[in-house]
Amino acid sequence: MSTSGKSGYHHGDLRAALLSTAMEMLEAGEPFSLRAVARQAGVSPTAPYRHFKDRDALESALAVEGFRDLLADLGGGRSLPTSPSGLAEFAVAYVAFALRRPALYGVMFGKPCDDADDERVKAADALHELLAHALDQVFPDVDTSALATAGWGLAHGLACLHLDGKLQVTSSEEVADRVRSAFLAITSVGS
Repeated sequence: MSTSGKSGYHHGDLRAALLSTAMEMLEAGEPFSLRAVARQAGVSPTAPYRHFKDRDALESALAVEGFRDLLADLGGGRSLPTSPSGLAEFAVAYVAFALRRPALYGVMFGKPCDDADDERVKAADALHELLAHALDQVFPDVDTSALATAGWGLAHGLACLHLDGKLQVTSSEEVADRVRSAFLAITSVGS
């Protein structure tokens, strides 16, 4: 249920309402500030400061939500992959997330991580942990830390190339095929 719009915020979890409103504004391409989010949510201009010290703190909270959503897209209740082609589907889901939610993706990865922000660090770590477990399943005798960096770099790079228009996005199926092919080309080298 949306907390923004004419009805405004009336009761319940103010932090969640502010995050929901900020996410809607972000994904609609609307510029937002704490004051704009407060206005859209129907609360006083100072209300957001009870939960976010500034816009950066609000963006960090949005990034946490983004990492959790991406983790859900990657995990999706399915079992860990047992083959390189299963791992390639992680890359496909990663790029699909970036293309489906480009503004949020930009907030998630557009600034250096602040190791002092526990929630953001924990959310990003959960994503890394899922990837590490998946890589251990598929490549038990390999340095999965280096492989995780390479796989993330490939998926992130492909996402950015698509978002920047360097690679054409003609259909989601074509993008998925491109990501799969690239990922499998890298993981099959030396096999």
